[in-house]
Amino acid sequence: MSEPTAPPPKAPNPRLRAMLGHEFFAPYLWKRRIALWSGAVLVALAAILFAKASDWAYVLFQKILAYGIWIPLILTPAVFGLLSWVTEGRLRAARGSGIPQAIASIHIEDEDFRARMLALPIAASKMALTLIALVVGASIGREGPTVHVGAGLFYSLGRRFGFTDAKAISRFILAGGAAGIAAAFNTPLAGVVFAIEELAGTFEHRFSGLLLTAVIVGGVVSLGITGNYAYFGTVQTSLPLGHAWLAVLACGVVGGLLGGLFARLILLSRRGPLAVIGRLRDKNPVWFAVGCGLALAILGVLSHNAVYGTGYAQARAFVQEAPVTPGHGFSIFKLLANVVSYWAGIPGGIFSPALAVGAGLGHNIAYFLPHAPEAAVVLLGMSAYLSGVTGAPLTSAVIAMELTNNQNMVIPIMAACLLARAAASIFSPTPVYKDFAERMIQDFERQQALRAEAEKQREPASPAEEIGPTSAYGEPVVPTATPAQESDR
Repeated sequence: MSEPTAPPPKAPNPRLRAMLGHEFFAPYLWKRRIALWSGAVLVALAAILFAKASDWAYVLFQKILAYGIWIPLILTPAVFGLLSWVTEGRLRAARGSGIPQAIASIHIEDEDFRARMLALPIAASKMALTLIALVVGASIGREGPTVHVGAGLFYSLGRRFGFTDAKAISRFILAGGAAGIAAAFNTPLAGVVFAIEELAGTFEHRFSGLLLTAVIVGGVVSLGITGNYAYFGTVQTSLPLGHAWLAVLACGVVGGLLGGLFARLILLSRRGPLAVIGRLRDKNPVWFAVGCGLALAILGVLSHNAVYGTGYAQARAFVQEAPVTPGHGFSIFKLLANVVSYWAGIPGGIFSPALAVGAGLGHNIAYFLPHAPEAAVVLLGMSAYLSGVTGAPLTSAVIAMELTNNQNMVIPIMAACLLARAAASIFSPTPVYKDFAERMIQDFERQQALRAEAEKQREPASPAEEIGPTSAYGEPVVPTATPAQESDR
């Protein structure tokens, strides 16, 4: 008699199997999510720490200043020179804003280049050296460095979690930059817009979830620690239709022209009068930085110490219609202070100082438009000047609205920002961050070409190479003289 056979095993529930097999549960996607969430938390914590430390650094400078207005005439040049010397070698990537480094790293899919721009030692030194610069009164901001730090943290985490594909790392860098600007200003929407408009220069659907995840997680951490606040406080103002709208035209044109001029000044063109300044800096960067520090200290004396630091206090005072020293002259003094601080080549950004210049500019324009609310004109000047400097009208408009928790000025601010971008293109056709990034990309490509040529020369020449280049038909090509060779003749 045969033994009874065991019943066949039941097939798993097809709905459960389909659900568990869904893309949502894929291990590699969860690994990416954990990396993103961890990075967003770290960036938010770093941004909060950096913000608090920046405030402490400037308070320390004010205490030093209380001992004598002459102290910056000695201290600031010396520290500027020291910072330039420290960033001459391996820490060279820590110079400047940090946003161009992030942009270039997104577009150059070379591991060595990314490591030089975004390694953790670079991110850490960026924060430390920016704080040292603020201790001696440098007219710089912390927002650009925060973007650099955010991109560096996300890059390092992506690599640590095993993401080696160049495209995947580009998205991590992009998300880190977005989280950095969002955490620096407590402006989540501006973080997303900034990443699309400035960092990536384009928008792809697959970026959307990654960006939003990084910004949301970082925003939750920031809200939990610092609370829900507006950077410049809530500003209840609006711009009524009529003659008051002349402020949109005035702020858009004047703010754009001045913003474009500032961008042209700090870019130091490779041709023309500004090229002379660039060559002087390249020839002896340390002593040039010392001279910039001295110029900043002299501007500090002339402006009654108003041009030092980020300019946050002055910008907030203008927006809140509080008195500011030296009043109508502040915007020009601060603009010059921003120029010499950036020329020095020290670590530090331009966002906050640009907002301060724009707020002072709006205050000046409001003097000639008595029928327009002053706070509204200050907002227009601030956003228009920032748009002229960065060449990013949408980001500038969103930042201005989120910083002041004001939705009544949406249309006027956007109109002023668009006008400003058009006016700024007269002096600076390419947005300043992208211009700096393009220079980095060109330098990298030039180095790659030189390296390839050197490798080629080390290899034994093939018969074809010995007879020189040939045309498509195998005929020798007579080399054409370059313009430099023609001039030599």
